[in-house]
Amino acid sequence: MTDISTPVEFDPFSEEFFNDSTEMYRRLRDEAPVYFSEQYGFYALSRFADVLAAHRDWEGFSSAHGIELFTLSMDPEEVKGFRSLIMMDPPEHDRFRALVSRVFTPKAVTALEPMIREVIRSFLDPVNDAPEFDAVADFAAPFPIEVIARMLGVPDGERQQIRHWLDASLRREAGQIAPSHENEVAVLESAGYFYELTVEKRKNPGGDMLSRLTQVTVDRGDDVETGLDDAEITGFLTLLGGAGAETVTKLVGNAVMLFWQHPDQWQKIVDDHEKIPRAIEEILRYLPPSQYQGRFCVEEREMEGGTVPAGFPVLLITGAATRDPRAFDRADEFDIERNPGITIGLGHGAHSCLGAALARMESRIAIEELASRWKRLEVDESGLRRVQMANVAGYANVPVRTVR
Repeated sequence: MTDISTPVEFDPFSEEFFNDSTEMYRRLRDEAPVYFSEQYGFYALSRFADVLAAHRDWEGFSSAHGIELFTLSMDPEEVKGFRSLIMMDPPEHDRFRALVSRVFTPKAVTALEPMIREVIRSFLDPVNDAPEFDAVADFAAPFPIEVIARMLGVPDGERQQIRHWLDASLRREAGQIAPSHENEVAVLESAGYFYELTVEKRKNPGGDMLSRLTQVTVDRGDDVETGLDDAEITGFLTLLGGAGAETVTKLVGNAVMLFWQHPDQWQKIVDDHEKIPRAIEEILRYLPPSQYQGRFCVEEREMEGGTVPAGFPVLLITGAATRDPRAFDRADEFDIERNPGITIGLGHGAHSCLGAALARMESRIAIEELASRWKRLEVDESGLRRVQMANVAGYANVPVRTVR
């Protein structure tokens, strides 16, 4: 039983955060909804109303200082060097986002379904008759990067390396705030690869997304249309490669675990695939892959839970907000037939996930294919391994036994 006389502590670099932060989040919402970390010097919002308001208030909660604590303490001019869309505020953010959003229109995403299903089946077919396999290592980890890398124009045979670089760049040890040497090497190798690929596509364009990015122009606010330079495109590719892979990998892995823990909900999926889209929204609510998003408070704000002063990093804790009983009836109950209401599991406001429709489609097809092949996936909990990553929650290994 929790000793409520002990002040709640939120440490996003602790074993408790990596393993299971449910109780920590409950205490934050109840006891310190506007939490200040003496250790790290950040504020954290955990109630749904506050997190939602902050997502919508880019003027008060800026992204231009970066999204991780180590960048939130940097000079904004230095952060600009990352050339990343998620480290910009409007209007600059809106101009650059508009370039890539054309690729993610509902019509464009719908047209990708045959390719996505082909990719997903290509990873499930080899384990179709196996008595057991790893639902993450053999499936949920490799297929999303294959999808986004195909879209970007990455050559066959080079796509999975992007995932390995991404995993290495995000890995954190308990107590590690800033990137390690190994993290930085992975980032540099990934960026170097994308830069060289950009140079090649500019010389020899094809019909892929990267080739189109080398040909578009953007108004930088001075009424002069100019093209994107190779460094800007590299920033786009690094973001799209990471977000396009990690979110779906963790969502599908979390889905397998949640359905194992709630067999009645899995049976609903097996019986009726039409329930899958709403099930995805519930997975995003109950166990969102991205647990928090960093912002910098540039103007004092009065929230439902207290005051956030200007001049401090702020973490918007999605994982706590989506289980807030003030916003959700039966908040701790996993119910795939729940009305999702306002969703923040894939971001919200100016920085809502650019590829949200794609992530939902990939996840829907993945769960549909699993439910079509097996009556039950029994998780071997002795082999479970969670990831230890910056702001990401999920599994690196989910070994399962198959039941037809």
